[in-house]
Amino acid sequence: MKKIISLILQLCIVSLTFAQQQQQQQSWIRINQLGYLPESTKVLVWVSKTDTRIKSFTVIDAKTNKSVYKGKVNKIFGKYGPFDQGARLDISAVKKEGTYIVKTNDGTSSAVIKINKDVYKGSADYALRYMRQQRTLFNPYLKDSCHTHDGFTMYASSVGLPDSTHIDAGGGWHDASDYLQYSTTSANATFHLLAAYRDFPQVFSDEKQANGLDGNNGIADVLDEAKWGLDWLLKMHPKSNMMFNQIADDRDHSGYRLPGLDSLYGRGHERPVYFIDGKPQQRGKFMNNTKGTSSTAAKLTSAFALGYQLLNNSHADYAKLLKEKAKSAYDYAHIKPGVTQTVSVKSPYIYAEDNWVDDMELAEAMMYSLDKDKVNLSKGLDYARQEPVTPWMIRDTANHYQYYPFINLGHYELAKLMEGQDKQEILKYYKDGIEYVWNRARENMFYRGVPYIWCSNNLTTSFAIQAYWYKKLTGDAQYQELEQANFDWLFGVNPWGTSMVVGLPADGDTPVYPHSSFTYLHNYTIDGGLVDGPVYARIYNNLIGIQLLKPDGYAEFQSDLVVYHDDFGDYSTNEPTMDGTASLIYLLSAKEAESKKKKIIDEYGAVVRGNLDNRNISLVFTGDEFRDGLPHISHVLEKKDVGASFFVTGKFLEDKKSVNLLKKLAKKGHYIGPHSDKHLLYSPWENRDSLLLTKMEFVNDLEANVQCLGKIGIERGNIFIAPYEWYNKKIVEWSTEMGFQVYNFTPGLRTPADYTYPEMGARYMSSFRILNQLHEFEKANGLNGYIILIHLGTDSRRTDKLYLKLEQIIDELRSKKYNFVSLENL
Repeated sequence: MKKIISLILQLCIVSLTFAQQQQQQQSWIRINQLGYLPESTKVLVWVSKTDTRIKSFTVIDAKTNKSVYKGKVNKIFGKYGPFDQGARLDISAVKKEGTYIVKTNDGTSSAVIKINKDVYKGSADYALRYMRQQRTLFNPYLKDSCHTHDGFTMYASSVGLPDSTHIDAGGGWHDASDYLQYSTTSANATFHLLAAYRDFPQVFSDEKQANGLDGNNGIADVLDEAKWGLDWLLKMHPKSNMMFNQIADDRDHSGYRLPGLDSLYGRGHERPVYFIDGKPQQRGKFMNNTKGTSSTAAKLTSAFALGYQLLNNSHADYAKLLKEKAKSAYDYAHIKPGVTQTVSVKSPYIYAEDNWVDDMELAEAMMYSLDKDKVNLSKGLDYARQEPVTPWMIRDTANHYQYYPFINLGHYELAKLMEGQDKQEILKYYKDGIEYVWNRARENMFYRGVPYIWCSNNLTTSFAIQAYWYKKLTGDAQYQELEQANFDWLFGVNPWGTSMVVGLPADGDTPVYPHSSFTYLHNYTIDGGLVDGPVYARIYNNLIGIQLLKPDGYAEFQSDLVVYHDDFGDYSTNEPTMDGTASLIYLLSAKEAESKKKKIIDEYGAVVRGNLDNRNISLVFTGDEFRDGLPHISHVLEKKDVGASFFVTGKFLEDKKSVNLLKKLAKKGHYIGPHSDKHLLYSPWENRDSLLLTKMEFVNDLEANVQCLGKIGIERGNIFIAPYEWYNKKIVEWSTEMGFQVYNFTPGLRTPADYTYPEMGARYMSSFRILNQLHEFEKANGLNGYIILIHLGTDSRRTDKLYLKLEQIIDELRSKKYNFVSLENL
């Protein structure tokens, strides 16, 4: 009896302790579970269901348990969602790499916070896992093929294809956890992947073959994935008078299964392929609101055009086809101006896209990149003025995919090409949209101004990209904290304290039960997928067919305002999407690229020195009309096993022997880049801030240089060294808009003076003087991160060639423990 009483008492004590713990946990600190870069904005969010207000917080080193920073709470926000109050805790002053815990004066503690430069490393590549899992035809995740019989036509009789005519439409990606496929979302996803590679090639690895299986193929995995999308889009636009909008329809939703041999449509294993005719088509018991051909066709135009730009050097024949298809898709967009919506047979749910001028604006900007016709810029600006701000930002609501994509991509691409008042006008459109969202966001502790509609995480990602682009184009950082708040939201700074990306980070609270047959049937992980995200409670309560299949782990954080469930049964908040994930890949690549920015930028915006913390040096060689040193330089580099970077003009490439040497250098991994086609002087020596050429002359000259390199098999990179190593802010800005970062030698060294010759008098520097200056400078200052520039040839009047001393330079610097690395890795 005593044992029973004792056991009952123990159980009561345990129950009481548990109840007390539950009562105590009434306040929480939400953090970005991925972590923070040392120099970035770092704001946590404290939330509480009590009326106890906090006044201060302390940052504690998690290893030493010592306080490293104390901050004050200047503002308490009122009720939001399930919380009675909240506050923003700014720890941006903590820049030292390490792990930390934040405690508020009411006793609330955060989880461990990571601060280091590698917190985003590999994150963009990780999200690519989901894209590969969504592939049709050969699926590398399943190591099997699916949907190999697609498909039969619908609505295409006007072009000689009666309903049920078989066409080859296999490939691409499944759109989400169902197996439908849409040209509009696939084209948008493809564009984002291509843009990520164009803008941040340095962050992506090559660990997969083109088919998605393990093994490198010399092409970044993100470009392989983008090409997978392009391949399918080409099938959806097989002829100039044919374009298709989707494969399959909502009959797909009849049951849970892995992708395979669907037999849901009355044609064996074929699925319907819906033609774009610009007219309303079936939507449940009524018709959709299709009004034209523009929205989908314009998206294909842009994807094809950007694909052409990036693949022209490495896949010339394929790129030529992309250029042709970009032009025919552009023409198709003009058949009937207006929007194309998707088709539904059984239910009312479709992608109810309602805008299209934003797609046309982007198409005009990308068409300009093909032929440099200024008419495209004028038309693009006209379209921009028709929809200056993406409507959801103003209205704070939208139907499902009503304003798609959720960001005006055209504003960014067009602004890079514009100057003066036109450019400022477009940038104001971006700013106006940000302000609409900011006016709502500033009222709550999460800085949440994005509406909780279906795919709210996709909107959040797009808005963060818009804020990032605005900052990049203008240098205006006033929305930096708002931009970071939207990024942080996706990784834990939200009411539920969870990441919205499956498996990222590996040690975090992330979706475990996403709405996916992969997970439901076989417990397969769908790593990297961005789930739809929270929705208004009123939307959730009115949806058809939702039923939670397990106890709600986030029950205490649900509210009458908004809900999110990590539950297979909730397709509205917990279903990953392919296009949302592709947008996230762009955002993650931008964040990861930011972590690699430990470089020194000069007053004009050019990189002039690498990371000061490492004993790395980069050798750079430039050449125009003189090329006498190239054979010796290439020999020494091979002998000493040193990598280097070469920047040459169109004139340099006129010599076949030099071209052959450059091709060999490229194959061995050396970087080859442009140095201006005609070796133009951009600004007067006596007035650097002025210009000697127009933007059009600059763009055409640099593009001609790139094309010359492309003809000898040199892929377009993202580094440019200006002719004469002479430039200003405007040149750097124009270069950036073309996808190039300007680099220059590190000031202080005199190696670039190797072009001088005795007849120049006092300006002449002998190789002995140059080497002595290099030695003395290194001794006094060190050369960590230095860019050392030597010319590939000199005037015949200089017989004392510095490049003949290259081996001596390498040996001396190596003896002092310096490493020679490429510019990208400096």
